Amino acid sequence: MANKGQKKFAVVDIETTGGMPKRDKITEIAIVITDGVGILDQYATLINPERSIPHEITRITGITDDMVQNAPRFYEVAKEIVLLTEGAIFVAHNVNFDYNFIRYEFERLGYTFSRKQLCTVKLSRKAFPGLASYSLGNLIRHFGIRVEARHRALDDALAATQLLLKVTDSNQDENVAALINRGIRENKLPEAIHIERLHQLPELTGVYYFYDRYGTIIYVGKSINIRSRILQHFGQITAKQEKLMRQVHDLDFTITGSELIALLLESEEIKVHNPEINRAQKKKEYPYVISTAYDEKGYRVFHLESESSKKLKGQILSYHSSIASAKGSLGMVRELYSLCEEKIDVGNPRRCIYHQMGECYGACVGEESPTAYNERAEEAKVHLTKVFENDFILITEGRNSEENGVIWVSQKSYFGFGFMDASFAYTSALELTTHVEKRLSTPEANLIIQQFLRSGKYLRRIEL
Repeated sequence: MANKGQKKFAVVDIETTGGMPKRDKITEIAIVITDGVGILDQYATLINPERSIPHEITRITGITDDMVQNAPRFYEVAKEIVLLTEGAIFVAHNVNFDYNFIRYEFERLGYTFSRKQLCTVKLSRKAFPGLASYSLGNLIRHFGIRVEARHRALDDALAATQLLLKVTDSNQDENVAALINRGIRENKLPEAIHIERLHQLPELTGVYYFYDRYGTIIYVGKSINIRSRILQHFGQITAKQEKLMRQVHDLDFTITGSELIALLLESEEIKVHNPEINRAQKKKEYPYVISTAYDEKGYRVFHLESESSKKLKGQILSYHSSIASAKGSLGMVRELYSLCEEKIDVGNPRRCIYHQMGECYGACVGEESPTAYNERAEEAKVHLTKVFENDFILITEGRNSEENGVIWVSQKSYFGFGFMDASFAYTSALELTTHVEKRLSTPEANLIIQQFLRSGKYLRRIEL
């Protein structure tokens, strides 16, 4: 392998109480350090998960409650793990499983664990195509790797190390580098962005920003894994995007922890900064809007418009996926607030037929003054901007395990978000609003919350 000795790999295997990093705990960890030529160091220990081990897990691994009773807890071995893996590429068979478990354990300690990663499953597929299965057990059998205790951390880590060495021995540097950098070629990166900068990014939920050489924001995005998403940006640049992406001179991020807060912040930042790349890539999920303004006589009027119109006729009140949806909303407020049909512009001027039916008070023929008419039109405006039946607070995940996110819907519309200590004790739900910062409230923000409510991906909803 070219450049042997220049890379440091930490081949890791863990055993756990189950398959969910946020719920389950590690019971054993092994780390084998290699330079791609031979084994330099190895470390293994049982870990007390501070909970019972399910019988099925004990059957598979052989690890019992008695075995871990006097073992160190994770925080007692955390420093050793950091030191051993520092500056190394984190390698594992199905790397996401092992890496995410360890990352969540560190997150509980208030520490951000971040390493480059390499998956020996993906690496084996590239290096040894055509095998029936790339499970660790099948690869062990295929290559005749000697293992004394399957499903114990050290033996599995040593087996994965042997797989890695077989690849490096066959001079497949490109396979290793491509998987570590997720397809990114350094010569395709913008001149000011180095691959190491990308690997230092957090694997957390939040919003990220691309800047040009003048410090202007040219792209805003959000992700539940900032580093992974940015690596994708630079690893899968289409011909159409390449010219724009090469303008990137710097990048930054804001951790939100909450996916909903990330969506709201992303929407706000795009509205405020109108970044160039966002404009070029923008998809119109809600291409129609209802806007409002005053006509030359002083009456409030409502317009159905295309959101992409270069010159909107008024202030946007609501977004719609179809013309029928927008017309339905306008028809509803016309009926509820006895509005004049001539003051509702849906693209084809029409004479008001409702005055003769007693459902319009005569704004169309000058029988109702702008002042009187606008009192009801103002109520209609408020109605069109409100998508919620009542006020409430949403509690979400925070930026770390000791924090919660707080989103407040006030007066039936999005007000803002903030963060609070997860242990905050309150006697009244309104006390939670003291943690909320006023943000830009838009019809799009209300739609984001409305859609997120359907997903159920929040901790709890508190009615006000």
